[in-house]
Amino acid sequence: MDPKLADDFLSLDHDWRKLTTQIDSARTELNNLSKERKIEEAKKVKDVIKNLELRIKSLEKDREELLYQLPNIPLPEVPLGKDEKDNVVVREAGKKPNFKFEPKDHLELGRKLDILDFEAGSKVSGAGFYYLKNEGVMLELALVRYTLDFLVKNGFTAVITPDLARDRFYLGTGYLPRGLEAQTYEIKDSDLGLIATAEVTLAGMHADETLNESDLPKLYAGYSHCFRQEAGGYGKYSKGLYRVHQFTKVEMFGFVKPEDSPKIHQEFLKLEEELWQELGIPYRVVEMCTADLGAQAARKFDLEAWMPGRPPAGAWGEVTSASNTTDYQARRLNIKYKPTTNNQQLTTKFVHTLNGTAIATSRAIIAILENYQTRKETVKIPKALVKYTGFKEIK
Repeated sequence: MDPKLADDFLSLDHDWRKLTTQIDSARTELNNLSKERKIEEAKKVKDVIKNLELRIKSLEKDREELLYQLPNIPLPEVPLGKDEKDNVVVREAGKKPNFKFEPKDHLELGRKLDILDFEAGSKVSGAGFYYLKNEGVMLELALVRYTLDFLVKNGFTAVITPDLARDRFYLGTGYLPRGLEAQTYEIKDSDLGLIATAEVTLAGMHADETLNESDLPKLYAGYSHCFRQEAGGYGKYSKGLYRVHQFTKVEMFGFVKPEDSPKIHQEFLKLEEELWQELGIPYRVVEMCTADLGAQAARKFDLEAWMPGRPPAGAWGEVTSASNTTDYQARRLNIKYKPTTNNQQLTTKFVHTLNGTAIATSRAIIAILENYQTRKETVKIPKALVKYTGFKEIK
């Protein structure tokens, strides 16, 4: 973050507080003059208040724009770093496939198996869009159902969310619609945008609500389509399905008590690992350093799957993330809870929110095609998915 951003915000906030005090004083004076029936003097004070309110309205707009650009504060245990090179590999799991042939990437496999068509997607919607076909369709649906069944079994409530959200909610969760890292497709002549993740719509479910402590944690498994401009993504690996403008995802989201958020954050990470272990995909856990957290997260872990088709001879590729956003989103969206002790309600507090990718189907399909390919250019289906696909191999 540019340090000047914080300085500019503090300066605007100081001016805003000063004007607020002046308006309050003027209104008190107006009330006294009205009681004393000093009509002419009261009119002058009304004009002063009107001018002050115009000034503070403009100031509030600038202050709010800067506020939305301020990131969350990293937790003390987050490793310090200047860029993604300073991220820390926590552990590796699973065995990389030992092919006795030259492995192909998912794009070549998808074309030969007639399950993936980027040419038609580009013709109809533009670069970065694609068609899934034949067994590819069944594989995506299998991944979604497998994930939802797993999460429901672990205490999550399954939800299909809207694919659109008002700007208050994507701004409130930390997704900026403009700038170098913009993600949101905005809808012309409206305050709506296509969501980049169900994190936005799941967080918005309880905006302006005060939850009961006894109802926490509230855990949701949100299924949605995701739309991303991928501005700022140029120069990064983007072949085929890895960086696209539309994909399907199942997102974990939690509203929790502040003291529980570190523990539940680790539980989210553990669930992600169990999902990928069941799929038989090798992966590693990476903790993000301070420079690579993004705006929302106070602490964040990624799972990177082994992708044999990535140059030069296979490489790790991000497939999930799990973030503790503390009260960053809750404050912006006004989500609180009522603590109770000895049957007495205490002052309300802001909840903490957590999110974690369970499955982003596009990248999961990459990992499956590339890790389960055979010499005959077929692809085996992971055992965990066979009961959902109805077939064991894509030929």
